[in-house]
Amino acid sequence: MLMKTQDMGYILQKSLSEKKKVGRLSSMLHSLGDQPLNRHVYYAGDREEPKQIQSSSSSLRGKLPSQNIPACIKRKTEASYRELEARIKRANDLEKLYMDMAFKKELQKKGRKRKLREYETVSPITGPVYKWKTDRKR
Repeated sequence: MLMKTQDMGYILQKSLSEKKKVGRLSSMLHSLGDQPLNRHVYYAGDREEPKQIQSSSSSLRGKLPSQNIPACIKRKTEASYRELEARIKRANDLEKLYMDMAFKKELQKKGRKRKLREYETVSPITGPVYKWKTDRKR
C-alpha cells in the first residue's frame, strides 16, 4: 500500500511539473500571424479626425511582421509548438493515470460498495460506476 501511495505522489508531482512547463511554454510562445487582440479606442474632437486616425492605423496594420521572419526562426517556433503539444498530451496522460490510481485506492478502502449495472446508470459512461452505501459517521 505504501508503494502505491508513493507512486501516486510521484505521478501527481510529475503532472504538476508538466502543467507548469506547459504554462511557461505557452506564455512564451505567441502566434505571429494573427491580428492583435487589443483594441484601441480613439476619442476625436470633430468629424474629420476619426477618418485620419482610421487611415493611419489601417496603413500600419497592413504591414505584418511575420512576412519577414527567417526560416531558422520559423523552424524553431514550429519545434516549440510541437513540444508544447507533446507536453500537453503528456500532462493529460499523467492526469488520467493519477485519477485512475486514486479511483483504485478508493475501491480498496473499507465500506460497502457495489458496481452499478448498465440500466442503473443515468448516462452511458465508458468505465465502471460504483455506488457506496452511506455510513453514519460518529
